[in-house]
Amino acid sequence: MKLIIFDCDSTLSSIEGIDELARAKGPEIFSEVEALTNAAMNGEVPLGQVFARRLEIIRPDLATCAAVEQLYIDTVEPTAVATLNTLREQGWKIVILSGGFKRLIEPLAAFLQIDRIEAVPLNLDENGFYISFDNSYPTTYNGGKPEIIRQLKSEFTPEQIIMVGDGVSDLETQSEVDSFIGYGGYTPREKVKAGADHFIYRLDELLALV
Repeated sequence: MKLIIFDCDSTLSSIEGIDELARAKGPEIFSEVEALTNAAMNGEVPLGQVFARRLEIIRPDLATCAAVEQLYIDTVEPTAVATLNTLREQGWKIVILSGGFKRLIEPLAAFLQIDRIEAVPLNLDENGFYISFDNSYPTTYNGGKPEIIRQLKSEFTPEQIIMVGDGVSDLETQSEVDSFIGYGGYTPREKVKAGADHFIYRLDELLALV
């Protein structure tokens, strides 16, 4: 089998889920969280330093989570559905590997008919208020995405494996995959573009590369 792994935020969808959770809490919180997200995605500060900080600032609730779940679907990458269908026809197994929150991504994954999601568990109480996130989950820290890919390789033993994503945390997987394809349709990052084996601006450009 062949395995193709996609980042979610700013790749399969135009949004950064954590930023949208923050936006719902007002402009000051949004500005603070967006700056932390960009610093981490550009590789300026370690991801582990900002992850817990952002959640403590936002403390997301159930209603906010539901709104962001829908926003992921509303802002899906324009060529994603057709591209993923073609990849499936060509025998690719599709996985989402994200530093975002699993519960927020699940509806988009269902929309895209992707049944395997590797993303961060987010815990709310019975009243829909924030409790915690799983800070031991690998994608909450730098080097975590390669760790998950090693697990996937052990599980699936693919004959070929490709990673597609926009951030430095995605680029970190390069040593574990046959090809790392940088995506710049929403937030082209120079560090990712410089390091990628290929760089695309639309997901349907993948089809000429695989």
